[in-house]
Amino acid sequence: MSSALRAPLLLALSSAAVLSADTAFAEVALSGYLIATDACPAPRTIRNPVNPGDVTTETDRAYRLVGKNKEAATHYLVIVPGADPERRWVELRCGIHVVPFAGGQAPEPGDGNGPEPSPVPGGRADFVLAASWQPGFCETKPGKTECGNQTESRFDASNFALHGLWPQPRGNEYCQVTPGEAAAAKDRRWSELPELMLDADTRTELDKVMPGSQSHLDRYEWIKHGTCYGDTVEEYYSDSLAVMAALNGSAVRELFASRIGQQVTVEEIRNAFDNSFGAGAGDRVTVSCTRDGGRRIITELQINLTGEIVDADSFVQNLVAAPSRDPGCPSGIVDAVGLQ
Repeated sequence: MSSALRAPLLLALSSAAVLSADTAFAEVALSGYLIATDACPAPRTIRNPVNPGDVTTETDRAYRLVGKNKEAATHYLVIVPGADPERRWVELRCGIHVVPFAGGQAPEPGDGNGPEPSPVPGGRADFVLAASWQPGFCETKPGKTECGNQTESRFDASNFALHGLWPQPRGNEYCQVTPGEAAAAKDRRWSELPELMLDADTRTELDKVMPGSQSHLDRYEWIKHGTCYGDTVEEYYSDSLAVMAALNGSAVRELFASRIGQQVTVEEIRNAFDNSFGAGAGDRVTVSCTRDGGRRIITELQINLTGEIVDADSFVQNLVAAPSRDPGCPSGIVDAVGLQ
């Protein structure tokens, strides 16, 4: 064979081998989406971290999942639209595996002039409650106002904090907001978003349970998620506080408060949910962790809920009716207040 023919053939064989290795390395096929919780590099392969285009995941964006590298996985294989090639590997810590809810596939996040909020046919309503362990969150975001002034005596030092209540499917966001509001939310110019008109008691409780309101997280969550809830801002946050009260009044909160500075496993967390809310409740929970030096710390619980949220007592029914979730992080440290 001439050298002129040999070079392109070898290049083609080499490329095919890389693609074949990528595909074969995804030992466990997965359905659903990876919801990115961090900006992480997305190389072509695990063993050789070549990253054409310097592609990174975008926080809060949904990526279609192809698979993971093994049962006890370290990486997910995802589709990154617009990348070349589109199939990329990301570390497990970089996102949460979410299986789409009944009623359709999760669309890409909204473009800022989103749909009308509307109930799912048949009265079904699906949500994700994102409850932060604030000391763990603050370990990686020390510059946040609410992190710089956190103390051991403050509520969120030993209770879960409200991150958000998110109508599903993913991408049901920015419902009937102005392009300017959507742009300010996405650009993290949250102080420019409209001030929320809340009852005085609701505002007091929200400031306690959602310390991120000091950085205007409350405005952002309303614009992005609450506008798709189908109710007023008062009802949205009253319902959010009701489910948080149920969580913070449970054995789950007691487990975390009793293990500050120590490690807790996903099995222990799920068992605590079962003990408080009934068998199988823990299957509706994903544990999210992040690396801080050599430590793996828990930052958040994401909890599936289905049905109308009436009050704290309806939390059990909302849990039982919801679909299960990937368990997420296998174990992590319940962080204490202050940089460790």
